[in-house]
Amino acid sequence: MLPAEQIQTFADELYHALRHQEMLDPLTSRAPDITIEDAYAISSSLLQKRIELDGEKVIGKKIGVTSKAVQNMLGVGQPDFGYLTDAMVVDESESLSLTTKMIQPRAEGEIAFVLKHDLIGPGVTASDVLRATDFVVPCFEIVDSRIRDWKIKIQDTVADNASCGYFLLGAQAADPRKLDLSTVGMVVELNGQVVSTGAGAAALGSSPISCVVWLANTLGKFGVPLKAGEVILSGSLVPLQPVKAGDYMSVSIGGIGRTVVRFS
Repeated sequence: MLPAEQIQTFADELYHALRHQEMLDPLTSRAPDITIEDAYAISSSLLQKRIELDGEKVIGKKIGVTSKAVQNMLGVGQPDFGYLTDAMVVDESESLSLTTKMIQPRAEGEIAFVLKHDLIGPGVTASDVLRATDFVVPCFEIVDSRIRDWKIKIQDTVADNASCGYFLLGAQAADPRKLDLSTVGMVVELNGQVVSTGAGAAALGSSPISCVVWLANTLGKFGVPLKAGEVILSGSLVPLQPVKAGDYMSVSIGGIGRTVVRFS
C-alpha cells in the first residue's frame, strides 16, 4: 500500500491535470508498487476535491473495462468503476468543446441505466437490477485520460476516475424488462460512416445487466449503494473511437433508440 501522503499527492496531480488540460507520466511508472486499492483511494480523494473545491455533485457511476479486449490490453480480469458528476453531463442540443475541456478524447457507445430504486450489494442479482431500473437509454461516454498518450495500466485508469470525461444521454428510453439486452445490436457512426458494431453480449461476455450486477456487489462490499435516480453507464459494447473538433457521432441501439454527440 502507498503511504497516505503519496495517495494525496497523486490525487492533487490528477486534479490539477484535469483542470488545466495537462498530461501526467503514468502513476505506475513512478510508483511500481501501486495497487488497485491504492488507485481507488486516489480516485476517491480526487472526487472529494471536485466536490469540495468545485461544488460538483455525484449523480451516478460508470463501469469500465468490461470487454475482454480491453481487459487483455490492461492485463486484468475485472472491470473498474468511476463516478459521474453533474459537471460531466452533455446535452444532445449542445456540442462538446474538445479544445477547452479535454486532452485526448475518445468516444464510445453504451447503454445507460437510470434507477428508480436503490441497489445495495452484496447479493444483487440480474433480476434485482431489472426491478430497480426505471429505464435504459442510448448513451455516449466521452472518455479522456490525464495519463500521457493513454499509456495506462489498470491502476492508472482507476486512479483517474476510470478515465471518464463527459457523457451524453439520449432522449429515447426503453423498458429493459421488454428487451433481451444480451442480443441488442449497436451501430456507431462517425461523420455518417459506420465505424463499429456490437452486441450486448460484449459486456462481460454476457449482458450490460451483468456489469451493473458487478458494480452493485463490488460497491456493496464498501457499504456504497447505487441510488434511486442515479445514472449507471454499463460499459462499452464497441471499441473506443478517437474524436476531434468538427466530428459528430451517432449510436443506434436496437429496441432502445438513437442519439448523437457533436464535438467542437
